[in-house]
Amino acid sequence: MDKFVVNIIHRPEMVPEYAEKVTGHGKEEDIGRKALLTESLDIFKTQQEIAHKNGLRTTIQMTYASLFNEEAIALAKADHEKYGDEIALSLLGLPCTEFREKYKTKDFCIWMFSMEDKKSIVNDVFEKFHDAFGFYPESTGSYYMDAELVNYIKETYPTVKCAVATCWEEGPKAYHTCNNSWYTFMDGGPWAPWIPSKQNVHAPAADESEDSGIVAIPHLSRDLLACYDGNGSNFGTHPQNVLRGMIYDTETWEFPYLYNLIDQYRSLEKYNNGYAYNMVFVGPGWMNKMGRWEAPYELLLKSYEDGMAYYGQLKKEGKLDDMTMAEFADYYREKKTYTEPECALWKDILYGSDKQLFWFCDPFMRVCVNMDQGGAIVDLRPYAAKLNWPVGIGTKHVTDASYPFLIQEKYRAGYFTHYAGEGTVRSAKLTYKGEEVDLCLCRTKAKFVQEEKVRSLVLDPVEIEFEDLTLKLQSVISFEEGSSDIKIERKILEMSDPDAEVEINEYMVACYGTTEYAEDMTNVKLHITNGSEERKIDYAYKCREEVMEGATSVSAVIPEIETKVSLRAEKEGAAGYMKEGYAFSPMFTLGYTAKLKDKEAFATWLKLEKAN
Repeated sequence: MDKFVVNIIHRPEMVPEYAEKVTGHGKEEDIGRKALLTESLDIFKTQQEIAHKNGLRTTIQMTYASLFNEEAIALAKADHEKYGDEIALSLLGLPCTEFREKYKTKDFCIWMFSMEDKKSIVNDVFEKFHDAFGFYPESTGSYYMDAELVNYIKETYPTVKCAVATCWEEGPKAYHTCNNSWYTFMDGGPWAPWIPSKQNVHAPAADESEDSGIVAIPHLSRDLLACYDGNGSNFGTHPQNVLRGMIYDTETWEFPYLYNLIDQYRSLEKYNNGYAYNMVFVGPGWMNKMGRWEAPYELLLKSYEDGMAYYGQLKKEGKLDDMTMAEFADYYREKKTYTEPECALWKDILYGSDKQLFWFCDPFMRVCVNMDQGGAIVDLRPYAAKLNWPVGIGTKHVTDASYPFLIQEKYRAGYFTHYAGEGTVRSAKLTYKGEEVDLCLCRTKAKFVQEEKVRSLVLDPVEIEFEDLTLKLQSVISFEEGSSDIKIERKILEMSDPDAEVEINEYMVACYGTTEYAEDMTNVKLHITNGSEERKIDYAYKCREEVMEGATSVSAVIPEIETKVSLRAEKEGAAGYMKEGYAFSPMFTLGYTAKLKDKEAFATWLKLEKAN
């Protein structure tokens, strides 16, 4: 039976982010202000009441500040007894008078502290929780939790089985839309639940030896197209996102986009063996009595009431299962295997276009395929490396928790560049009598096909017109479960001249990084071989190229992200090539060229491996 699971997570955040300045009315900062604490608790009560009125159970993530409040503790105990809500523990909501007096800081993001402080804070919060409730929590979370933090929590408090562990696509795009002031970068993680590896929280575990011991869920369920193209904070199933993005009827205060977004998440069961997931993760700060996001309190309240009513109606109709976080962790481990991927064929539900993106995530990679660019790969994260990436004070990455990319069209241009150089993309070009067409210019649609362990995107054929030749070409992109390969097959279905021959150039332009800014490429090693001969290029920004007939592999090793990426082809007469970039275009290119006639096909494989 198909199952749509929702986690509704509330937290009594006694000193919610942003709220002190509003309730303070210009007074000197005082995070112990009674009006702030009272209003925050009132909003938490309201959120709980709205969920329960609609027959929905919640996970109550107690914050550190709330553990000093007897009323908040009593409320959690009462709702656990009456409604079956889970009492859990959040690592958000740290700021309070007691915390600031002890740690002498205004930092509030657990992953940004030094490891020594992370351990101390975890011990403080978990023991305070135990003092209040007499047991340790089974669930915890934050906007992001790095691997070292997760490993320490699981080792020290083994009852924990579920955690909110990353916020989908909260990188430079989110930073720029916060006036360059939101110093938390965490691009490149899964958008749906996963079992994080011990080495890197973003990268799912490939087997039991890599299993961190928890099931991770994302912070909010985001629009996988609008969020990718723009600021994620405007596009999610948290009503605050919809209001922040101004995606509602300003006269009637209706929210059709919110329901469409929830429904699109429901539809993901078609691609994931009958299972779909959604979550709402809210604190009281956004439902401020003074209003927020250009919205009065009455609209903030209505948005939450309407959202919970929709979930409640789905539950009444038997279409939704409202689990607590701990329940979901048990269900997920029964339902999913380590190598089973998460797939999402996502369509535009906001702007009225026909655009489709396909997202694929497994222990070896995260991939985005853009049908508006002919099925080009526009985002590629090499999870196969399981890159150890410590985050926080005392590490190389105080603020940047992102998993590095090899391809990222938003930060490294993609196909559409200005006038010189190349952007990162995996696509193909067809050439005939000196004319060249890139499939990035050929919009198409895709359907999802699963045959046992192989999941494929079958793209609608595209028509390509040269001056004196027209042809139809179809692309099929396949992912075999448990493999770190992406197979791309192109087939010519028909030609206006059956005797004509075209050249196909399967290429990948790549680099590495987590932001828009170029990294030093001088350690990159390019390699090509045909089994008996091999050639190398040590990257030095010199624009060098090598071509080899009958190449069995063309590859690049990027030591900074411990990744090897390679292409191979199986066609007689195919030639492999590699290109070094230059300072203005600091990329590298791997590719294969071959001749194709009518009804012929050409397949290539992109493989990701850890480079020691």
